[in-house]
Amino acid sequence: MAVLLEAHNLYRFYHVGDDETLALRGVSLVLRPGETVAVAGPSGSGKTTLLNCLAGLDEPDGGWVAVMGERMTRQPEARRASLRARHIGVLLQSSNLLTHLTLADNLRLGIYLARGGRRPDSVEAALGAVGLAHRAHALPAQVSGGELARAGLALALINDPPLLFADEPTGEVDAANEARLLDLLVARARTGGANLIVTHSQAVTSAADRVLHLIDGRLEDG
Repeated sequence: MAVLLEAHNLYRFYHVGDDETLALRGVSLVLRPGETVAVAGPSGSGKTTLLNCLAGLDEPDGGWVAVMGERMTRQPEARRASLRARHIGVLLQSSNLLTHLTLADNLRLGIYLARGGRRPDSVEAALGAVGLAHRAHALPAQVSGGELARAGLALALINDPPLLFADEPTGEVDAANEARLLDLLVARARTGGANLIVTHSQAVTSAADRVLHLIDGRLEDG
């Protein structure tokens, strides 16, 4: 089966004064088409660090990441940005949207920057898919935390990337909207995409095809 992403023996450590924190300790994983993979674990276990290294937003101190057969790790930033634009949608816990643009204009900018050739009506469809069609002209400061997370997910998916990396996408939404987002992500995977979701949610882990547990920077299959 094709491999969309491969990460091999990732290490990441941070120094604060004389103290060294090992955030990742030899993490390896593979993502294939059709998979929804949840990454669970206690706060501080390295989940967000792992997502950032996989997306090329942070560089591991050891190991490497390849996306669609192309090396992401230790490449110039322009190269990493190009790989993200073509292959990866990323939802962080915050700062996903430009504050001076409406939700719809953030998505239009995402299409423009990726040069994806998506039609203008795809913006309305993307916002409708996450239940935000009625908030298209609102600024980020004018929506709730849950709506902001849903808008960030719509932006991450606007160019239909093969890979989605999402950090707590349902952390601030109610149960009904969490179910809606999970239906959207599972349906996306059925068309050949792959989702990697960092989460504390039992609903997300129940919907995932695989659950990986990070404990003190080490990855375990669940």
